[in-house]
Amino acid sequence: MIGALPPLAFAAPWLLAALALLPVLWLILRAVPPAPVRRRFPGVALLLGLEDRESTADRTPWWLLLLRMIALAAVIVGLAGPVLDPRAGAAGRAPLLIVMDTGWAAAADWPARAARAEAALREAARAGRTAAVLPLGAPPPGGPGFRAAEAALAALPGVRPEPWAPRMDPVLPDGAFDTLWIADGIAAEGRAELLATLEARGAVTLAEGAPRLALGPPEPEEGGLTLPVHRPAGGAEAEVTVAAIGPGPGGATRRLTSAVATFEAGADVAPAALDLPPELRNRVRRFEIEGVRSAGAVQLADDRLRRREIALLGEEAGREGLRLLAPEHYLRQALAPNADLLDGELADVLPANPDVIVIADGGRLPEAAALEEWTREGGLLLRFAGPRLAASDVARGEDDPLMPVRLRAGGRTVGGAMSWGEPRSLRPFAADGPFAGLQVPDEVRVSAQVVAEPGPELAERTIAALDDGTPLVTRKALGDGQVVLFHVTANAEWSGLPLSGLFVDMLERLAVSTPGGTPPEAEMAGTLWTPDTLLDGYGEARPAGTMAAVPGEALAAFEPSPATPPGLYAGEARRLALNVVAAPPEAQAWPAGVVPGPLAVARERPLGGWFLAAAMALLAADALASLAIGGRLRRGGAVAALLAAAMLPAGGARAQDGAAPGREAPIEAIETMTLAHVLTGDPAVDDLAAAGLAGLGRVLTLRTSVEPGPPAGVDPAQDDLSIYPMLYWPVTADAQTPGPDARARLNAYLRSGGMIVFDTRDAGFPGGTSPERRALQRIASGLDVPPLERVPEDHVITRAFYLLQDFPGRHPRPEVWVEAAPPDAERAEGMPFRNLNDNVTPILIGGGDWAAAWAEDELGRPLLPVGRGFAGERQREISRRFGVNLVMHILTGNYKSDQVHVPALLDRLGQ
Repeated sequence: MIGALPPLAFAAPWLLAALALLPVLWLILRAVPPAPVRRRFPGVALLLGLEDRESTADRTPWWLLLLRMIALAAVIVGLAGPVLDPRAGAAGRAPLLIVMDTGWAAAADWPARAARAEAALREAARAGRTAAVLPLGAPPPGGPGFRAAEAALAALPGVRPEPWAPRMDPVLPDGAFDTLWIADGIAAEGRAELLATLEARGAVTLAEGAPRLALGPPEPEEGGLTLPVHRPAGGAEAEVTVAAIGPGPGGATRRLTSAVATFEAGADVAPAALDLPPELRNRVRRFEIEGVRSAGAVQLADDRLRRREIALLGEEAGREGLRLLAPEHYLRQALAPNADLLDGELADVLPANPDVIVIADGGRLPEAAALEEWTREGGLLLRFAGPRLAASDVARGEDDPLMPVRLRAGGRTVGGAMSWGEPRSLRPFAADGPFAGLQVPDEVRVSAQVVAEPGPELAERTIAALDDGTPLVTRKALGDGQVVLFHVTANAEWSGLPLSGLFVDMLERLAVSTPGGTPPEAEMAGTLWTPDTLLDGYGEARPAGTMAAVPGEALAAFEPSPATPPGLYAGEARRLALNVVAAPPEAQAWPAGVVPGPLAVARERPLGGWFLAAAMALLAADALASLAIGGRLRRGGAVAALLAAAMLPAGGARAQDGAAPGREAPIEAIETMTLAHVLTGDPAVDDLAAAGLAGLGRVLTLRTSVEPGPPAGVDPAQDDLSIYPMLYWPVTADAQTPGPDARARLNAYLRSGGMIVFDTRDAGFPGGTSPERRALQRIASGLDVPPLERVPEDHVITRAFYLLQDFPGRHPRPEVWVEAAPPDAERAEGMPFRNLNDNVTPILIGGGDWAAAWAEDELGRPLLPVGRGFAGERQREISRRFGVNLVMHILTGNYKSDQVHVPALLDRLGQ
């Protein structure tokens, strides 16, 4: 039981030596004066029978003596500064290095990790130690440098999880230091070696969170897809929900479907089977584990996921006996498992806009002009030779846009009764072609084919050939699409190719996987892939911005890294998704004797005040007991009560005492203009919001006549909101929906002229979705939100103090929404803006993460980086100007729109 007791430490343990003086106090209080000398006096007889109303004990009662000794002991212990659950490392003097696994697995419980690092840095600051933070997701090239713990603490909000695995080969500082390693629990090569290196430099404290859920790549199944959900550490029976996200009927991004994955007890993987019809499957943009904020809980969908629509045109035999001779029979068997087949005439399937049109033999095609236009717009026309094509004059002597090469008349027959040669085999496929890596079976032989006319472009357009060099498959680009020709039939009449598995693989590469199939490494060599949408560590989609194209050689490894972050990459004819999780993650096995501690640490609880309060209460009880023994309690009861009340700790109620830590007292908020932020419950987010509003306040004081006081943190369910002109609300993914009381207060605040700035902090990527945006929908569902519109170019907020066109924060160009203008608002003649109403927009919504750009420390230094170099500082300056315009708009309304009345005022003055 003793081992289960919480640890106890003292700030001034030397004061405990005074406890040794308690026996001396006992002896002093127990000392009895010498007995008086007895003398007989006759007058004493007159006193017999009288009662002495005031009596004095001959010695102190033992229980009162014990009470006084306990009170004195409580005073000594209280002054010694007892602390329950003291944080380890407080007594260390060596520099402190905080190593953080900032990979994708750390994102799900990042607030707890940041809180652990913050607590360690604050303790180091109290101990006067230097400190440094080493994020393994993006370690600094030259290694971290030790500095004052306060400076390291100020830079901690800039550390964030990255969407790739952490590196285990960082550059470490020189010299000896202690280490706090906050690990993610996922196995990584080199982790044990790094631990040994850190232990050689000093003491190592290891804290580890539970390995988080990860979502594996989708696997096609009949009627849908199956996605494996991994939990590396196993555990009890549990259920998680996997959702498919994509555009709905109205174009808005939403959940298309979902499935529940059930973990059995001890299992580390659970399948989630999604029922996805082809029309829904083709609309999926991403899969995600609901409620888990991590790039490892997301799988982006690319062209490989789409179940392609293939129109199969041919001459189906009507009789069962000839079915195996039908040209399209083998095509149907090869394509049906992985594609949706369309049947009909060419004129019927073109309006359906299939991905591929396959023609099994055919000469002059009907609707040739429409078919050419469809191909140029990105379609794939796949043709096969046959008797009709060999007998026609298609591509004879002149180029045909619907044929990849010119053809010789007649064709070629080898290995038959009327020929001298043997059937030809296939040449191995080129390493840089679409069939790279496919093995050619020895039994595949070609006995007849249509022959291509030699020309300068023939070698370039040949993607498969016979062993004598004769083209077997040719291809050419036509606009954004392609035309491919197999120089043999689609049945076994001219070759044994349709009878082999190679035929299925070749069609898979051409018709099913292309353009979305994963290209082989050799095919990606020399290509460039443009980043389209990237994932951050939390699994949110971000625009790629100005990121340069990635070489195909770097992308071919399909390994997320700073050079190739996960996301969607666009090539010439396909889009590829680079996801975080490709293989099941494993839990980290630490060396023997190494036992990581939990992320959460017990909060230090100083007990000195409680001991001193107890001592005061005991002394008050001593006073009452002394009065009672002396018989004075009844006569001076009121005086005794006042004496006891005076000795108790002061606890008078004041209006300001109800404010939570970090909130501005209402009286002070009334005396000065105060900017407020809504408390989210996340200490990192709340601290950053307070620092951002404080930084904006300093900018306002320096540049305008507005001098805000310290910012206030408010709880809409408890605080009076009417005294704050603006509420800055940083929306978090786990934000709770306001209750009835909070909704009533917020609606009253909006109706009385207040303004709420909702900042989802997700860059406001158009067409995307994020947990913060879904949380905002929950928050705003019960509020009186007016119709909104994107900030128009003539809105007064663009010219309230500075002339602005963009409203950046930490993100460069977020979408910003304000109250929509009245339908009858018109631009006044000669004025640059419309005649709007004079009210302040009650709602402003954006995702710029403005507080992060405004945030400064006490010396005015920015807390977080914004952009890079001069462009980043320019972005920060524009963000500050937007903040100034925002506050001026709140305080003055649309006063500048009064300029539209200038002509009428001048006319009146002229009269």
